[in-house]
Amino acid sequence: MKSGYLQKGMYAAVFTMVAVQTQAAPAVDFSNLVEQVSPAVVSVNVVKKMTQEEIMQQQVPEILRRFFGNQVIIPQQQVPQEKTAYGSAFFISKDGYLLTNHHVVENASKVTIMMNDRRELDATVIGSDERTDVALLKVKGNQFPALTTGNVDQLKVGEPVLAIGSPFGFDYSASAGIVSAKMRNMMGETSVPFIQTDVALNPGNSGGPLFNQRGEVVGVNSRIFSGTGGYMGLSFSIPIDVAMDIADQLKKNGKVTRSYLGVMMQDIDRNLAESYNLPKPEGALITDVTPNSPAAKAGLKAGDIVLKYNGAAISRTSELLNYLNRSVPNQTIQLEILRDDKTRNISATLTTAPDDTPAKVDQGAESAGPKIGVAIRDLSPSELAQLNIKGGVLIQDVMRGGVASQARILPGDVITQLNNTTINNSKEFIKTVSGLKKDSIVRVSLIREGQRAILGMRI
Repeated sequence: MKSGYLQKGMYAAVFTMVAVQTQAAPAVDFSNLVEQVSPAVVSVNVVKKMTQEEIMQQQVPEILRRFFGNQVIIPQQQVPQEKTAYGSAFFISKDGYLLTNHHVVENASKVTIMMNDRRELDATVIGSDERTDVALLKVKGNQFPALTTGNVDQLKVGEPVLAIGSPFGFDYSASAGIVSAKMRNMMGETSVPFIQTDVALNPGNSGGPLFNQRGEVVGVNSRIFSGTGGYMGLSFSIPIDVAMDIADQLKKNGKVTRSYLGVMMQDIDRNLAESYNLPKPEGALITDVTPNSPAAKAGLKAGDIVLKYNGAAISRTSELLNYLNRSVPNQTIQLEILRDDKTRNISATLTTAPDDTPAKVDQGAESAGPKIGVAIRDLSPSELAQLNIKGGVLIQDVMRGGVASQARILPGDVITQLNNTTINNSKEFIKTVSGLKKDSIVRVSLIREGQRAILGMRI
């Protein structure tokens, strides 16, 4: 079984179902609630740029890709460079801010929302965070019907909940169920303690709100766990407090800043609990400490078991990760740990995590020289470390038929040098390109899939 976003396909699986006869519980009547909150929920229509892989899949037959890979080019075939997608969103303020999912608006060239009175408005993507799958939109205007957010901590397993969205494009569809579990981490991901429900969600529900019985938003619908691509009883929503924190940062800074401790952790199983003389499996076991990190400076060591965070008991790693994700840089935290069969308290001051969601480069910046037809952004510190380089720019998109495209520069390439000029960031790239002369050939040093290469680009 695989988890996935509400717009992606899944793998097939077979289930054995066991029927249990129970007395049917009376259904919760959400009719008044649906009427009350629907005006604040919108359908999202997105025009997306196709990735290079998607374009190649349409241009090159499968039999050719099997033998020659994606380097085969059939220039006479014209393939649309854009595709359409859909999802849901909802207003969080009267001045036009909306929440949706990152994967709904990822690579979007145009975003349009449609309200329940059939009005269509163009929306701007203020910011988007891939790690939490949260995006913030903005439309022009005032006096929009904003929704009220609820307290996720008070949400109980078994409590009825309601979702409104646009499954398969059928806008303003309501579905209801109960909270199945809280604090779920998906496929090793650690940034979101998902709310698990049995609410029927399908492609197009992405970004829509999850309500409690009081009409308060408690989650942003994000994922399903499915063997078919459609609803199979397991749906996952981003807690609204996590989503609102991300939205606030995107609104203020255009990107997300996270706190950083600098440890690797794992859960305690029965055997480890016994070896550490614990009465039961509990806590988060530190397996590695990053040198010069806040954890290292605080004296944490591999083999320590974190039992409490600011006085709150830790039963498993996901709980500690959730507390850390909700902390802020420069915050001092108190950890109760177990070391050498003795408990002790350690204080650690968190710092800012390596930036994995860099602020967008202003693609509207004009250069005085030639236009080579690329969209770029700076590399994050983690990307620089992974490539073992000090600087460069990442090619996000290449205009078909442009100078860069003719030189076989591809999205995902990292340009480190133009002729003899080292490129450390986007500003240096734009400045260097501005100085290129017409009819010249430029040596482009780049990294592609970890391999270094040099291409000749004719201006």
